[in-house]
Amino acid sequence: MNSDFLRGAGIRSLLIVSFFFLFCTGQPSFKTITITVRTTGGKATLVAEVAETMEERQRGLMFRKELADGKGMLFVFERDQILSFWMKNTHIPLSIAFIGGDGRIVEIHDMEPMNLASVRSSRSCRYALEVPQGWFARAKVHIGDTLILSGF
Repeated sequence: MNSDFLRGAGIRSLLIVSFFFLFCTGQPSFKTITITVRTTGGKATLVAEVAETMEERQRGLMFRKELADGKGMLFVFERDQILSFWMKNTHIPLSIAFIGGDGRIVEIHDMEPMNLASVRSSRSCRYALEVPQGWFARAKVHIGDTLILSGF
């Protein structure tokens, strides 16, 4: 057989397998933004994927095996509301901040992998930010600090 044909067949096979993997895993492609948190001691910065559609919010960080420090996911809602999250199919220990429409952090909670108990905001919020568990403490981010969203 012609080596060019075999090389072309190999590339086509690789492309087919790649497309199959992307479509069958259902892993949505999230927009990424930089978030700066204005703290009492200065600022903290992280890069977050944005979940703003119903499908993206439902998928969240499910099925991921790791999330690097300084990375996270920002959940965006159309209006302020009581927010509720659980850790179904989520293998990473996370911390979540519930954030008002003004960007101010209302509360922070730790969440354990695979736990089906709901973690609810105590008041209406517009955003939720999930990060590796303990990141808020390590970055000295507290309740009352304010998010500044870039590229949003």
